Amino acid sequence: MLAMILAGGRGTRLESLTKKIAKPAVAYGGKYRIIDFPLSNCANSGIDVVGVLTQYESILLNAYVSQSQRWGLDTQGSGIFVLPPREKIEGFNLYKGTADAITQNIDFIDLYEPEYVLVLSGDHIYKMNYDKLLETHEKNQADATIAVIEVPLDEASRFGIMNTDKDYRIVEFEEKPAKPKSNLASMGIYIFTWKTLKKYLLQDEESTETSHDFGKDIIPKYLEDGKRLFAHPFRGYWKDVGTVTSLWESNMDLIDHSDQLNLSDSTWKVYSEDKGSPAQVIGENAVVSSAYIDKGAVIEGTVNHSVISTDAVVQEGAVVTNTVLLPGVRISKNASVDFAIISENVTIGEGVQLKGTADNILLIDRNVNK
Repeated sequence: MLAMILAGGRGTRLESLTKKIAKPAVAYGGKYRIIDFPLSNCANSGIDVVGVLTQYESILLNAYVSQSQRWGLDTQGSGIFVLPPREKIEGFNLYKGTADAITQNIDFIDLYEPEYVLVLSGDHIYKMNYDKLLETHEKNQADATIAVIEVPLDEASRFGIMNTDKDYRIVEFEEKPAKPKSNLASMGIYIFTWKTLKKYLLQDEESTETSHDFGKDIIPKYLEDGKRLFAHPFRGYWKDVGTVTSLWESNMDLIDHSDQLNLSDSTWKVYSEDKGSPAQVIGENAVVSSAYIDKGAVIEGTVNHSVISTDAVVQEGAVVTNTVLLPGVRISKNASVDFAIISENVTIGEGVQLKGTADNILLIDRNVNK
């Protein structure tokens, strides 16, 4: 089995955080980037060949994921391969949808002659052993297996919902139904038997009535043709960090729900870039409570219920509450920030007061001096 990570979306709901970089490259959790999670899951699951399909504002993302050694995928016969759209004899086409992105890379996949292809999203926070997903797929002799997670029924209309029989065979797929029949939400994580998927992708490529999307086109076509589709229930932590609020919430979960998302678990490491920063410094007069603080951070002021990323600085008299400071942020003397995400390398000037709410998380993407 090889993996293909879809990492080319614009991520417009993250507003200015994705103005210059792709969503999977957005910083998270002190020292990580979102793409670290699916890549680390692949490495920990023993998947040796990973294609990362990039498109929108991909310079930083391409450079980042090309360093295969970060995830231990730099040995002979393994690797992370950056796969942007390519010019071919028939011309140059951007990826038109999730399925089309895989279709345009059929030649890459065929080089490895896999029996199965794992298709992943590059913008979710979770830890999953894909071997267990593969076990479900093989046990059921499935054509496709889709990871699902239970969501509150009153929120199910926000998701693609899988309706199954008692054996978790999928009998119906509903995209954001007004009246959901179940609460099994698709996680956007699929295992396909490659020979079957390849046939359907080529058919989809020739169709004039398609959006070239797995959820909208490929999965419904499988069901229409009576293919064996099964759901794989997942009962761990999973978060789609596609909005400013959800990104803030997931960072706060590192403090409030560390038992569900433990990034210090040595049995399932999340690998990332090591910037070589020194140890954190907590000043003599600093006040720190309920905080998640990474290497290189310098705290001289007050930090409460906040995530402080690599090389961020909170100067004397500054107060940071309910806030995510991304790498390199500087909060100057006597400034205060509450309910916010501060973008990388931004400086908040002396005495500046910034206050959001739990329902309105501030996103500060430039220096603020008054």
